[in-house]
Amino acid sequence: MAAARDREAILRVAADYIESWFEGDAERMRRSLHQDLVKRSLDRSGLAGEPKLETIGAEDMVSATGAGVGTKYPRGHDVAILDLYDDMATVGVTSTPYVEYLHLARFGGRWLIVNVLWQRRAESAPDR
Repeated sequence: MAAARDREAILRVAADYIESWFEGDAERMRRSLHQDLVKRSLDRSGLAGEPKLETIGAEDMVSATGAGVGTKYPRGHDVAILDLYDDMATVGVTSTPYVEYLHLARFGGRWLIVNVLWQRRAESAPDR
């Protein structure tokens, strides 16, 4: 029974994360993130296609959400739990503009996102 409740809670946090981004809801985004979140993007726009890693934190993500950066993209996403063990989980989120891998951990009774690795989908890149 606890596993089913955990799965529901994990999926809800992941949905809060992606839906708040598209809706520009900073407080909903804040509730899904651990305060020490590290979010990294794999950017291939550098010279010779050599990937570059860019990093932001929870407050940067909340600010960008509140500024409406994600509201310009079409809605729609798929969320899947890729792995779940005890107090940690890996979740895949695929949306029109992004592919993201979220790591969540349980703090007390709450699941929160602690790490995100993401990449823009080629078909959603700017100037395409």
